[in-house]
Amino acid sequence: MQLTLRDNLPFTSVTVAYRGTKIDIPDVLVDTGSATTILAADTVAAIQIVPSPKDALRTIRGVGGSKVAFVRQVDYLQVGEHTLSDFEVEIGGMDYGFEIRGILGMDFLTHSGAIINLRELKIEFVD
Repeated sequence: MQLTLRDNLPFTSVTVAYRGTKIDIPDVLVDTGSATTILAADTVAAIQIVPSPKDALRTIRGVGGSKVAFVRQVDYLQVGEHTLSDFEVEIGGMDYGFEIRGILGMDFLTHSGAIINLRELKIEFVD
């Protein structure tokens, strides 16, 4: 899967499915410095991923400060042709001052055996 560089950061697109409905999400940062995968709340609301009183909440800390996100298990998260089923993602605000709709974190990258080739700007997966 081809990566694109914006402001010297690698971006990809993902597909997420929830309760039988799916959405393609562009502008997802590939971030080996992020432990978890987080998706923009306003984007995934289109497939009815919205907060509920039963959701677990997590505080996410990073260079930009801390934010609260809720956790949801999705049917699958897909990058290119590689899919992880019953995958847990965090859902929250993505106000970082530039266009970003998610962060593909180390949880997905390690579980999928991702190989990030920066010379060719590709992300590939070992079967």
